[in-house]
Amino acid sequence: QVQLVESGGGLVQPGGSLRLSCAASGFPFSWYDMRWYRQAPGKERELVAFISSSGGSTNYADSVKGRFTISRDNVKKTVYLQMNSLTPEDTAVYYCNVHRNMDYWGKGTLVTVSS
Repeated sequence: QVQLVESGGGLVQPGGSLRLSCAASGFPFSWYDMRWYRQAPGKERELVAFISSSGGSTNYADSVKGRFTISRDNVKKTVYLQMNSLTPEDTAVYYCNVHRNMDYWGKGTLVTVSS
């Protein structure tokens, strides 16, 4: 069965950096596009970043463009989100997503940006 396990969240000061990881299993990882979403308290879940199956194409929400970088390692079956210049507005639970006939989600990892 499809499993997505996020890690790497935590508490970071404004201006700091974090690198999130999402380990995937249960499906042919290299065949599928991957996405990172986030959900802030009291807000709807929003798409943050997209990466194509080969890693050759990426897209970002305007709010994170130039600060976040999505990447993947198809041998390790892992997708990453490098987050730099973090602000309190980036505080959210971050989720890894794959669409394979239906949407699959991990349990998320909490990122808190606060001084």
